[in-house]
Amino acid sequence: MEGYFDLENSRIYRSHLRSQLIDWFGLEGTLTFIQFHPFAMLKFSGYLEHQDKPFCTNCYSKSPGLMKLGKDITLLGLEVGLLTMKKGELSRFVFAPGYAYGQLGCPPLIPPSATVIFEVEVLDFLDTAASDAFFELTAEQQAAFPLQEVLEVADTERQFGNYLYRKRRLDDAKDRYKKALSILGLRPSSESEQRQINASKLLLLLNLSLTYLKLERPTQALAYGEKALEIDQRNAKALFRCGQACLCMTEYEKARDFLVRAQRIQPFNHDINNELKKLASCYRDYMNKEKEMCCRMFASLNTSC
Repeated sequence: MEGYFDLENSRIYRSHLRSQLIDWFGLEGTLTFIQFHPFAMLKFSGYLEHQDKPFCTNCYSKSPGLMKLGKDITLLGLEVGLLTMKKGELSRFVFAPGYAYGQLGCPPLIPPSATVIFEVEVLDFLDTAASDAFFELTAEQQAAFPLQEVLEVADTERQFGNYLYRKRRLDDAKDRYKKALSILGLRPSSESEQRQINASKLLLLLNLSLTYLKLERPTQALAYGEKALEIDQRNAKALFRCGQACLCMTEYEKARDFLVRAQRIQPFNHDINNELKKLASCYRDYMNKEKEMCCRMFASLNTSC
């Protein structure tokens, strides 16, 4: 078996490995395993045999980042072990030197021919293999893809963008959303396909509008919000985003129009109602400043000020 796992990490090798793992554990169809070459969010600690202090760990981080199998995770035993795991699972692996750092080790931390132990918890994972492969194709090849597969690729990119957004990597999130949106300029063959495309586009446009608001770029936030309204003119989130953007740009009348329309659709929405209160306060302050400025300008003529 050791020779088998020492093969080059080719697609054929990985396919055989998946089959072998299923044969060993007999769990096909019952668990959601990590897929090949995904991005995985892990907590891990590596120990030398008979030692309590880890030589590497990320367990002190409050929010571990995504790591990609085959790129960020290259230890053979760890990569193989992760392929047997599912989301939320905590495992301990003991790796012989052939599955770890080999005969040479990794001085000064890892001595030669060392057996190592890894404790690993899979917090989450995102399989981007199909998405990565899609974007390596030519435009002509992409155009020939079935609609459902294109929508799945777009959804994967959106989920990746959502992860980046939660990590406050807003520029990276924006780029992922745009990347997903770029492949949805399809020519549908039916109204049903158009509805599916629009539904996917709408989520991305709303996310882009929100992300640009967080980036303090209200002009772009408004533009994407209005594109969302072209798909669904009664979408309360799109109206709300547009209202927020206009308020940031001190376009009070436009902000009020968008927010009132959103309120009519969702009259008890806490965020919408609070934004209307904020708008009223901002507008009142604006009018007071205008009045003060006018009074100063005409102080010599208007003694009643």
